Amino acid sequence: MKTLLEISNVGMSFNTASGSYNALKEVNLKIAEGEFVSLIGHSGCGKSTVLNLVGGLLQATSGGIILDGKEVCEPGPERAIVFQNHSLLPWLTVWENVELAVRTVFRGQKTRAEMNEWIAHNLNLVHMSHALHKRPSEISGGMKQRVGIARALAMQPRVLLMDEPFGALDALTRAHLQDTLMEIQRDLNNTVIMITHDVDEAVLLSDRIVMMTNGPSATVGEILEIDLPRPRHRLALADDPHYTHLRHSVLQFLYEKQSHVAAGA
Repeated sequence: MKTLLEISNVGMSFNTASGSYNALKEVNLKIAEGEFVSLIGHSGCGKSTVLNLVGGLLQATSGGIILDGKEVCEPGPERAIVFQNHSLLPWLTVWENVELAVRTVFRGQKTRAEMNEWIAHNLNLVHMSHALHKRPSEISGGMKQRVGIARALAMQPRVLLMDEPFGALDALTRAHLQDTLMEIQRDLNNTVIMITHDVDEAVLLSDRIVMMTNGPSATVGEILEIDLPRPRHRLALADDPHYTHLRHSVLQFLYEKQSHVAAGA
């Protein structure tokens, strides 16, 4: 597969009241077009920092990031971010929240009718066509996240960045949204980078899981290929010995290898 995104020798330091804090050191990662990659690790291992660097919200202290042959220096519509907090504008309806992104990105490129069709299409992808005229206060947390995902997809990004998008949701809603995300990724072949603390979520959704070492000076510890066939069904995987093996490999890294590193620090 063609490499779409390359993170090369990236380091990141922050100035703090007690001096310089080295969050990341020599992070290297290549991500192929259409690949679903999860970043996992203990709190403080720099997962969100990596995502913010790819999103252009931060600039690396050393190294660099190349997206489709161009250096990432600032935010851009080819990279859309979905945060754990839905970040919807409360005074706008579901339709208007997505419309705002579409008009910002496609003004002058699409007619009004084409933009309206595109908004409807993306809300349909996340199964929110029934709530177009509701405001965020009138819909559930899971529905808000669906709208946030629709807004990101409507920007037609090359890379979809997701920072624990389902972390604040109950288990059943989380499962429904995971299934929706798998459907969307299957149909659109998006490139997705997702942060998660949930091992089962990472194994279910990913093509590869990037396991980060503990900070400070966090880096890529191990990368696990998830070679489970698609489409994936959570109930079938529950009794799949290979799924259990992959899940164990992630847990072993997080709770054995990294706990030993922390204990010796």
